[in-house]
Amino acid sequence: MGWGSSLGVLLLCLVSVSMVWSSVNGIGANWGTQASHRLSPDIVVKLLRQNGIQKVKLFDAEYDTLRALGRSGIEVMVGIPNDMLLTIATSVKAAEKWVAKNVSTHISNNNVNIRYVAVGNEPFLETYNGTFIQSTYPALQNIQSALIKAGLSNQVKATVPLNADVYASSGGLPSGGDFRTDIRDLMIAIVKYLSDNGAPFTVNIYPFISLYTDDNFPVEYAFFDGNASPIVDGKATYYNMFDANYDTLVWALQKNGFGNLPIIVGEIGWPTDGDRNANLVYAQRFNAGFMSHIAGGKGTPMRAGPIDAYLFSLIDEDAKSIQPGNFERHWGIFYYDGSPKYQLNLGTTNTGTLVKAQGVEYLEPKWCVMRPSAKLDDPQIPPSMSYACGLGDCTSLGYGTSCGNLDARGNISFAFNSYFQINNQLDTACKFPNLSMTTKTNPSVGTCRFPVMIKPYYGGAGRLQKLPGGLVAALVLLLVTLV
Repeated sequence: MGWGSSLGVLLLCLVSVSMVWSSVNGIGANWGTQASHRLSPDIVVKLLRQNGIQKVKLFDAEYDTLRALGRSGIEVMVGIPNDMLLTIATSVKAAEKWVAKNVSTHISNNNVNIRYVAVGNEPFLETYNGTFIQSTYPALQNIQSALIKAGLSNQVKATVPLNADVYASSGGLPSGGDFRTDIRDLMIAIVKYLSDNGAPFTVNIYPFISLYTDDNFPVEYAFFDGNASPIVDGKATYYNMFDANYDTLVWALQKNGFGNLPIIVGEIGWPTDGDRNANLVYAQRFNAGFMSHIAGGKGTPMRAGPIDAYLFSLIDEDAKSIQPGNFERHWGIFYYDGSPKYQLNLGTTNTGTLVKAQGVEYLEPKWCVMRPSAKLDDPQIPPSMSYACGLGDCTSLGYGTSCGNLDARGNISFAFNSYFQINNQLDTACKFPNLSMTTKTNPSVGTCRFPVMIKPYYGGAGRLQKLPGGLVAALVLLLVTLV
């Protein structure tokens, strides 16, 4: 997931939404795998099925993940990462090989219900400075050609998940919607190609980012309770950003001759940590409100009908880049171990609540904490914290977070324990010089959870990412000074 550089205009902060194109009803989920300790794909597929989630969107085409989805009946959108776009754009043969390996084989041999190929992920983000502008459309064309050659083009559709910054509103109202000036011709060409091949427009929606980037943003307008001051646009009245942004896209499509193009909401959700507006209360309120909002299939003022959407995301990912913000690792409706974060009715089960993952194995219940005898002015603390946070996950620390009420010693213990757990509780991972010790007493307090890690899954290669050094240093300076 990426972000636009500016989301200042009320309607542009979000991302748009839309109508059903898929043959499967019900909510979908994004399944990301950028975690230090992944649940096994078999456990995740069982989690999906137990929660009645019948659609899943992937960011790659990892073999073990697709194998586990075989014979599950779950509808799948496989992904092509942005760093592969140039290769596929410049070689029809490369596209054909990719489709043969990652689509055809899994459909024919493993009975995976692949319905879409996501060509890139928000490739036209302004923050990418045009890196993928030349390669995205040719890659889409080559993948589509490969699907046709493989005899799969009726079953599998190629689409491009896009961020809302590909369109704008000249007057701040949905009716002013049109595609971004610098890529307008390219967007119209892509939209026409999608239409010609019976494929949907895929767009990601993030009201949370509006609050993150603008302290003056009207909070209520991000939710679905009807408490916000409405925006009137001609005969249409908008009580939430979702509907307004959806219709901004509908207007953009309609103005360019594609008013009936199906739309998929590729990502929509709310994070639970890493920022003062990222918490369990807001996340539950947003996701529950969204589920209620789309349950009746009413649609929006500009386009009636059910909405095809994928929640972002299924499970937390503690190895994602935090360049967009510390919240980036906390989008899941489930924690890292597949336990539900809050009560949420997806409308897919008899219980009306989320069902936790089954068969999860944990490491021993022990933690790494700061020694009681260690001094806060010990010169080894800053480099030790920097090391622990750089190779662990300290995004639950800081102002307004779940562990924001910890004192300096608590912050240090949290950092040590994160590094300790991510390194599978190795003795050497709790050997910070004269500063650390292991304990079997759970140091969790209030809303702050000191996790015990799950046992590692070795079936696939994780994509662990380190924090940028500057972010680590800034975080460390903040945490060690908190008292």
